[in-house]
Amino acid sequence: MRETRDAFHLAIPAYDLGDTEEFYVHQLGCKLARRYPDRITLDFFGDQLVCHLTEPPVEPRQTLELYPRHFGVTFREAEDFESVYDLCVQRKIEMFREISTRFEGLVEVHRTFVLRDPSDNLIEFKHYADPRMMY
Repeated sequence: MRETRDAFHLAIPAYDLGDTEEFYVHQLGCKLARRYPDRITLDFFGDQLVCHLTEPPVEPRQTLELYPRHFGVTFREAEDFESVYDLCVQRKIEMFREISTRFEGLVEVHRTFVLRDPSDNLIEFKHYADPRMMY
């Protein structure tokens, strides 16, 4: 069973490591753990995110959809969710989807917003009113 000292690991494509570092480290506030010529490793809100240098697609996607592929953080505390959102607003990070409430009136009601990184990876941040609904 995973313990709080363990980290989830996710690897994603990055078309430009400089742009990727600027977005995740200097704008979003993640900690740069390591940088190599072909990848950067980040502390992404307590988990490990590895951005591997990848050639961009020959033909860019016509539309970028949140489903099925995205990743992010579900915050247990509303204050943490608000702090990240406020940071994004303060640093003028473009929103892919503005903050909204989903499933209003149901037990799984939650607030969410989505960012788009320089390589078209979508990052969702959310907070459930009832923390039992996180899983």
